[in-house]
Amino acid sequence: MAETGVSPPPPTPPARSALFRAEQFVWLTARVLEQRLFAYHFLNGAPDAVEAALAAYRNEDGGYGHALEPDLRGPVSQPLHTGHALRVLDAVGRCAGQRVERVCRYLTSASAPDGALPMVRPGRRGHPAAPFVPVVDDPPSELLATGPVVGLLHRNEVWHAWLFRATDFCWQAVECLEKSHPYEVEAAVAFLDSAPDRPRAEAAADRLGRLVREQRLAALDTEHLDAWPVAPGYAPGEHHFPHDFAKSPRSLARAWFTDDEMERSLDFLAAEQRDDGGWPVRRRQWAPAPTLESRPIVTIEALRTLREYGRFVG
Repeated sequence: MAETGVSPPPPTPPARSALFRAEQFVWLTARVLEQRLFAYHFLNGAPDAVEAALAAYRNEDGGYGHALEPDLRGPVSQPLHTGHALRVLDAVGRCAGQRVERVCRYLTSASAPDGALPMVRPGRRGHPAAPFVPVVDDPPSELLATGPVVGLLHRNEVWHAWLFRATDFCWQAVECLEKSHPYEVEAAVAFLDSAPDRPRAEAAADRLGRLVREQRLAALDTEHLDAWPVAPGYAPGEHHFPHDFAKSPRSLARAWFTDDEMERSLDFLAAEQRDDGGWPVRRRQWAPAPTLESRPIVTIEALRTLREYGRFVG
């Protein structure tokens, strides 16, 4: 065969690890907070840097705003933003001391008359928000907003007067659930995983797990997702999976699923990583900026869940 003078193509490089590809995605797209969180979790970054980035979202009233939770825009403090801030502080071991005392004072001021938290306070009128986060004049307390906050404070052995009534609200809400949806169940699990009364939490989790299976809230066959319902008001394809409820093998929700079901769920999660290195946002997308800001958050959560279950990420 005649020489063409064209060099053969270089050998295909070995596949990059999930962590390497996610790191490139985070540096390309993430806010400073998520960049520093990624560095803390996977690159031996310092917690001080995370806390410094989080401080930019804090308001004078002790709450957090400024679109910390991307689906709520604007500067106003909101329970959802403040719950997000507590998750960040918990992740870096800083959920204690005066910083949390300030948060608890805000939670007291933001609570409904029953002592628990609404999803959104009406003070945010005039700023954009996702259509699935309604703003009403007299918002009721919600397990979705209160459960994760109460759980995180108990997990970190924080004791504050606000917690007493809020804890009672969570117990009543969880134990009265008859029909639910995945995000509410996740909030219930966040409460139960850290509630101080462990026998009561285990009994409530056992009942809740049966409800999840009976109402088919967790998609257990990832190859036939069309056979699994999506909760009313959710986006098409907004399924939830065993790993969404049991984010760690230590969660009470882990007992709801067989080993095979959990392995399939984790396989699906690992395969969800996109070509750009990030994981997708499965909930309804309503504007470009919230979606862009949410993807690094979802990506870090996916990597942490996979690592919690001993999956190699890089």
